[in-house]
Amino acid sequence: MAAFKETKFPADAPAAQKALGWVDDRFPLTKLWNDQWGKYYAPKNFNFWYIFGSLAMLVLVLQIVTGIFLTMHYKPDANLAFGSVEYIMREVPWGWLVRYMHSTGASAFFIIVYLHMTRGLLYGSYRKPRELIWLFGFAIFLCLMAEAFFGYLLPWGQMSYWGAQVIVNLFGAIPLIGPDLSLWIRGDYVVSDATLNRFFAFHVIAIPLVLLGLVAAHLIALHEVGSSNPDGIEVKDNLGPDGHPVDSIPSHPYYTVHDLFGVSVFLLIFSTVVFFAPEMGGYFLEYNNFLPGDSLKTPLHIAPTWYFTPFYSVLRATTADFMWVLMAAVAAYVAFLWLKSRLSFTVKAAIAVIALVAIVGMLPSVLDAKFWGVVFFGGSVVILAFLPWLDHSPVKSIRYRPDWHKYVYALFGLAFVTLGYLGTQAPSVIGTIVSQVCTLYYFAFFLLMPWWSAMGQFKPVPSRVTFHPH
Repeated sequence: MAAFKETKFPADAPAAQKALGWVDDRFPLTKLWNDQWGKYYAPKNFNFWYIFGSLAMLVLVLQIVTGIFLTMHYKPDANLAFGSVEYIMREVPWGWLVRYMHSTGASAFFIIVYLHMTRGLLYGSYRKPRELIWLFGFAIFLCLMAEAFFGYLLPWGQMSYWGAQVIVNLFGAIPLIGPDLSLWIRGDYVVSDATLNRFFAFHVIAIPLVLLGLVAAHLIALHEVGSSNPDGIEVKDNLGPDGHPVDSIPSHPYYTVHDLFGVSVFLLIFSTVVFFAPEMGGYFLEYNNFLPGDSLKTPLHIAPTWYFTPFYSVLRATTADFMWVLMAAVAAYVAFLWLKSRLSFTVKAAIAVIALVAIVGMLPSVLDAKFWGVVFFGGSVVILAFLPWLDHSPVKSIRYRPDWHKYVYALFGLAFVTLGYLGTQAPSVIGTIVSQVCTLYYFAFFLLMPWWSAMGQFKPVPSRVTFHPH
């Protein structure tokens, strides 16, 4: 280890420069800034899709700060929780603003994350060598879902109470361990004070700690392999005399200004919602949640918050009649694998055995539709993690894929949004049928991706990025 050597500055050097030098001698502050942002070279052709990563970081900080202030006045007690939220809204100075910022921030977080994931899907940001970045991002998404679920109960309103009751009861559909697992999650036979306390602990302490660690890992992995770009080209393949990619620019000041503009637009929209429409027609804050939770009064229609409803629709679409369609779909998919897949005979045989067991399990006399609804609910989320290995396209970016691929992606987005909308509505015959069709398309999009993603006439990919100033 080298001996400590303090940097010497001229007597007339600015005080700020001396202070920074004093810190740098003892802690690599400037080096960290340069490595992580100041002199971190990113592709020069980023477009507006690349603003959502920075916005996600901003909203994460916003949620942590507002959450800290809410925790100062919130009471994690079944008899006091709803009243403490009302106290925050009515008595605490600016409490209404902090609470609305937090509730709006939760929905804003998911909007931003969904758009961030959409960008990854369009430009192939999950492809080699960025598989680990995608997996860390997927883990962050799971943590956000858990964080939102645990936090949803804390206001102790009608929809909070009954939503938690319904979701926790879903675990009871798991054979053998289901009832005990539900009891362990609740801490009681019904959603009660014990449930509220453990959900509070998870929401305020456990999940945020894991989330911060995953965000750090996500950023470290990103800076290790470099950012993707709309052309799907590896800019590190073309280095200049200075050792930096010729198609890259320093993040500061270029993307600092780029992101500040995006942040300004976001804050304008965010503030408009907070001040003028914090409930957003009942989507951000359900009207039933302005009533205290009552175990004796069940709401007419129970549904999770909008950001869970696409997956909730998958669960609700899995009816007893639909199981026969699913059995036929599983059999057809296995037959397709045998005919078209290049997998070894052993792997194909193993898949066929698993499929046969699943088909037998789908029979009404074996496992009911509720169990399979939970399975497909979880599968609709977990399947996202396998995207890097399902996409076999010779190019990464949607820009150079066949035009009909764009319609496949557009229909997938439409199916996802439709599932989300139907999940907010009361069940109906037509709604159930549409949900079932969208569910089939949702899974087909991923399970058939190894074939359709490699089909068609692909456009030539340029050796350098295409840059259009904006």
